[in-house]
Amino acid sequence: MTTFNPIQYKETTREQWQQAAEAWHRWGPTLKSWLGPATEGMLDLARIGPGARVLDVASGAGEPAITIAERVGPTGHVLATDLSSNILEFAARTARERGLSNLETRVMDGENLELPDESFDVVTSRVGLIYFPDQQRALSEMRRVLKPGGRVAAIVYTTPENNGFFSVPISIIRRRAQLPPPLPGQPGPFSLGAPGILEETYQRAGFRDVETRVVPSPLRMRSAEECLRFERESFGALHQMLAGLSEEERQAAWDEIERELRRFEDRGGFEGPCELIVGIGTK
Repeated sequence: MTTFNPIQYKETTREQWQQAAEAWHRWGPTLKSWLGPATEGMLDLARIGPGARVLDVASGAGEPAITIAERVGPTGHVLATDLSSNILEFAARTARERGLSNLETRVMDGENLELPDESFDVVTSRVGLIYFPDQQRALSEMRRVLKPGGRVAAIVYTTPENNGFFSVPISIIRRRAQLPPPLPGQPGPFSLGAPGILEETYQRAGFRDVETRVVPSPLRMRSAEECLRFERESFGALHQMLAGLSEEERQAAWDEIERELRRFEDRGGFEGPCELIVGIGTK
């Protein structure tokens, strides 16, 4: 029986983002147009405003930390954290380019926050919490560093059937690589997406006044070919899933993925189905 090794998983994840950092930064405009509406909804629900101290966990190349830093202004402060030092370098560079002196970056494991108790007003995580091996530990750490009355705010994918842009490649690769289905409780893109799961997860971690909103977030691009290029360059987990196949087999998988993604393409371009949940909880 295959067992899940959280230590190995975390190291593999770090290496994936070390390698994909430049691509994730380069595709920043696509990410902003795709995830922007859900992000703004998250920041509004979390009531992030001038002067707030915000911790952004699994920040990637700088979003939403950059947007948050602009919201909180010079009297506020944002700490952007991630496992990958390479990807945080892009976040720091963008902050400097925009003259944001209120944003700091630090390499840190979201399950082991090396931060004082009760030191932030809000903790955010955009499509990051879903990939933590121990989501309860991560939420407990987020709750610990929040001030009383502080809020945790996360964005997660809903279910595979409502996120075809991502679930189609995953299902094709899983079949071709003969990978077993995810184990119960195993992290992954849809691990918090079933109805009621995110709310229950927050409540188990001790959060109250939990509120969630479903946000349709289609991924719009010029073509299925462009979407394939985006996913090949930026989604390191797909490459990890393909690692056991030969180069010829990997290319055959990508070819099949592109054919299947074309079902979301018409004369107006490509529109990949995506649905997100914005979830807020209060300490």
